[in-house]
Amino acid sequence: MTTLVHLSDPTNPSAFPDDLAGGAISIGNFDGVHLGHQALLQELAGLAQQVDGPAVAVTFDPHPASILRPESAPTPLSTMATRAERMSDLRISALVVCHTSREFLAQSAENFFERLVVQGFRARGMVEGENFFFGKDREGDLPLLNRLCDQNRVAFKVANAFRQGEAMVSSSLIRRHLLAGEIDPVSRLYGNGRLHRISGVVSEGEKRGRTIGFPTANLHHVEVLLPRPGVYAARAITEDGDSHAAAVHLGNNPTFAATSEAARSDKVEVHLIDFQGDLYGQRLSVDFIDHVRNAEKFASAEDLRRQLRKDIDQCRTIVTNH
Repeated sequence: MTTLVHLSDPTNPSAFPDDLAGGAISIGNFDGVHLGHQALLQELAGLAQQVDGPAVAVTFDPHPASILRPESAPTPLSTMATRAERMSDLRISALVVCHTSREFLAQSAENFFERLVVQGFRARGMVEGENFFFGKDREGDLPLLNRLCDQNRVAFKVANAFRQGEAMVSSSLIRRHLLAGEIDPVSRLYGNGRLHRISGVVSEGEKRGRTIGFPTANLHHVEVLLPRPGVYAARAITEDGDSHAAAVHLGNNPTFAATSEAARSDKVEVHLIDFQGDLYGQRLSVDFIDHVRNAEKFASAEDLRRQLRKDIDQCRTIVTNH
C-alpha cells in the first residue's frame, strides 16, 4: 500500500520523514497515474531496489500553475488519495505531497535540488521524464539535473515518453478526451481496467428527479475534471464500499425553468439504479464507464421521463456487461 504523506513545509529538510530517506525519488504531477506515469514509476521501483531504499513519488499541492498562472491552471484528473491508491500496485512506498508556496517556487534550481533531494530525502536515486524542469522559472533542466546528481552521487535515470500508437500518453490528452465526452479512450490511457473517477458529497438539490420518478444524488465539492455535459453509464460506490449501477447526468437541466440551480453547468446528478436509501451527507464516488447521449432539451417533463427510462435501461446493460 502506498502511504500518502503531506509535507506542510518542504523548504525545511528536518520535516521530511526519516523512513523515506535514502531511497529513490521521482518528482512530478502524476495526475491520473496513467500508463506513462506507470512506466516511469516501475523504473523508480526498480532503481529503489538497486539502492536498497524506499521508492518515493513526490508531487505538489496546490499545482504550481494555480499560484503562478491561475488562469491557466489545469483542473486535476484525480485526487491525491486516488493517485496514492493507483500507485499501490507499482511498489511505490509513498506519495509525498509538498505544500506549494511562492517561497517554495522562488528557489533556484540548485537550492531546490539541495533542499529537497539531498537534505530532505537524502536520495540515492532519481528517475524523471523527458520534460522535467525544476526551480524558479523552470530554469533547471535534465542536463543540470544529471550534473547535480553526479556531483552528489545520486543514481539518475531518464524515463522515455510512453506512447500508445502514434500519441504520447499524457494528462493533457486525457483531458481532451474527457472534454469531448470520450470515455473509452480515457480508460485505455489509464490502463489496467481503471476508470475516470469523481467523488463528492451528496447534498440537497431541487428534487426534480424525485418528482418525475427518478431520484438523484446531487454531488457537490467535486475536485476533479468532469466529462462534457451529457448522460453516462457509471458505477457508483458508497462510503461503505457498496457498488451500484448508475446513470449520471452532467450539466444543466435545459428542460426546466432556468433557476440558478438548474442552470449550473457543473451539476452532477447520479441515479443509483434499483437503489433504496438515504445518501445525504455521504461521500459518493463515481466511475465513468461509457457515454450514453448528449444533454438535450425536451418538450415536456413526460418526454424527459420516457427518455430517462431508456437511459436507465441502457446504463444498466452497459454496467452489467462491463
